[in-house]
Amino acid sequence: MSVVFFSLCRSGAMTVRLSASLELVRCMQTAAIPVAQPRIKKFQVYRWDPDKTGDKPRMQTYEIDLNACGPMVLDALIKVKNEMDPTLTFRRSCREGKGWISREHHVGTEAEYRDQDMSNFYAQYKSIEPYLKKKDESQQGKEQYLQSVEDRQKLDGLYECILCACCSTSCPSYWWNGDKYLGPAVLMQAYRWMIDSRDEFTEERLAKLQDPFSLYRCHTIMNCTKTCPKGLNPGKAIAEIKKMMATYKERKISAA
Repeated sequence: MSVVFFSLCRSGAMTVRLSASLELVRCMQTAAIPVAQPRIKKFQVYRWDPDKTGDKPRMQTYEIDLNACGPMVLDALIKVKNEMDPTLTFRRSCREGKGWISREHHVGTEAEYRDQDMSNFYAQYKSIEPYLKKKDESQQGKEQYLQSVEDRQKLDGLYECILCACCSTSCPSYWWNGDKYLGPAVLMQAYRWMIDSRDEFTEERLAKLQDPFSLYRCHTIMNCTKTCPKGLNPGKAIAEIKKMMATYKERKISAA
């Protein structure tokens, strides 16, 4: 039987002294804890620096011990950047208090990641003028633009987009024609403003998409909808724009 002795120090604090037999058992239990074996995982990143003359795209491999890393791919990327390669850059919107807005994958899966240049994506987003436009701007800022509950509900599934570009970067049509095809993310936002009852430039917004590439490079592959971390449906939005475009062209022919 183990014996525990209590004594009171001059300071009034109580100390506990265990018997030798109990100390021996505790030490044996501590020594029995096995040392975790390294769990090495390889991460391949597609890298290319367009500002470096002569630089060619390449795959760069990083090896990470999963025992010393968090459970998500983002943890691994942060570890690489902080501890292994500070030149690695990536864009993320997760862990910013906005809810579940990024695809944080578990590190147990094979994955490839790329340095991202978002300048073309943002330029395309700017081109659709993603804000309310009114014919008469004399009252701008003087009163609210009211909207019915029904009209407001039409924007559900559109306004939640946080421009992570997961849908656009997963779209083969965008890979092939990214310089001219606006891609699912930007087109879904274009549709969001087209159907906003407070906006008065729907016709003009449609007119800007009449060329063969801006809208019509979509081949309904639907990678965009499968990929969206917010569960949105860019493919459906693009289909709705095409329907609006058909009636828009009919109106133009009738008016001619």
